[in-house]
Amino acid sequence: MNVEIVAIGSELLLGQSTDTNSVWISQQLALSGIDCFHHNSVGDNTARIVSVLERALDRSDVVICCGGLGPTQDDVTRQCIAQVMGVELAQDDSLVAHMEKLFALRQIPMAKSNLQQALVPVGATTLAEKPGTAAGLRCDVAGRGVIYAVPGVPYEMKEMVTGSILPDLLTKAGSDSIIASRVLRTWGTSESQMAELLADRIAYHDAKKGVTLAYLASGVEGLKIRVTAKAESQGAVDELLDEEEAWLRSLLGSMVFGLDEQTMESVVLDHLRSQGLMLAVAESLTGGYVSGRICAVSGASEAYLGGVVAYNESVKRSLLGVEASELISEECALQMAYGVRKQLGSDIACATTGVAGPKKMEGKPVGTVCMAIVGAGEDFSMTVTFTKSRERIRQLSTIELLNQLRLRL
Repeated sequence: MNVEIVAIGSELLLGQSTDTNSVWISQQLALSGIDCFHHNSVGDNTARIVSVLERALDRSDVVICCGGLGPTQDDVTRQCIAQVMGVELAQDDSLVAHMEKLFALRQIPMAKSNLQQALVPVGATTLAEKPGTAAGLRCDVAGRGVIYAVPGVPYEMKEMVTGSILPDLLTKAGSDSIIASRVLRTWGTSESQMAELLADRIAYHDAKKGVTLAYLASGVEGLKIRVTAKAESQGAVDELLDEEEAWLRSLLGSMVFGLDEQTMESVVLDHLRSQGLMLAVAESLTGGYVSGRICAVSGASEAYLGGVVAYNESVKRSLLGVEASELISEECALQMAYGVRKQLGSDIACATTGVAGPKKMEGKPVGTVCMAIVGAGEDFSMTVTFTKSRERIRQLSTIELLNQLRLRL
């Protein structure tokens, strides 16, 4: 069985929105062992949507449409599906009652245009999940396949795909195996180097089956390695995942910084909390990026006191007590770290300074970054050079500093 995804909405073609829904649906299909060979994006045009659906049914067993189920004039997905099925649309009174209840709870009147969302192609059924006013649809196209339609609102779409569509597809595929995955998050190597490191292991699993490895370069979030296992029981799947995680950790060592949804900053905060330590940050080049990432983690205040953005030389010298003659230097970074630790009374402090561009400073080329950490064992400082844009230099400096702090904790 193979599935095709059709993303509907002119905003996708105009570049006003990014189609993250198709990516997420594809990920879920892959984790369920279901093939997805084609993605399509089409605007809010009846003729073009019908044409895309016809072509999709010619080459795929299942089509998942995402978007175009709203109450406005350009929401024509249900009409297009009805045309492909060769049927009329009929009002589902239970959907009208559902929408009236939702609007009553919000204490706002329901517009007449919302009644369009209660129209269902004759012979189609609605999905059980109804988190919003747009009902998902399951539409059997005689002799050709099945079309599912879900709203473009991500949380509504995800609830329907997880609750109804994936179980339905697994039943159709006759699969009673359990498939699960685990993501190891790494920092410190390139995609090409990772490919070389994992080549033999991937080939080993391709021959043996049961486990698959895939890696994804994720910019400043590092390289993600997804381990997917398939077995007849949850216990067997967990055993396969545990075994593969242990093997990868033995190979990659400290490059692995987290699992699944963990981030570099959440891991750093976990280490700080477990050791009863408080952190402070002084930032020049990164301009608050380090603090911003840390503060995005719930409960950060348990291990993070705060930070100082010392962008101007006068702030470095007057507030942090920097005496170094060169501001783009490890000496300056160390003095900034000592200064913020003294000012805020933290156990550990780290700092960044450097040249983000557009021109060199103090004779140092753009991309020169100096960072320091004090209070985590011996004082640490380093200079690195990033050959990227101004924004990327700041982002990479942030994640590299957090990684160096993680290694010392």
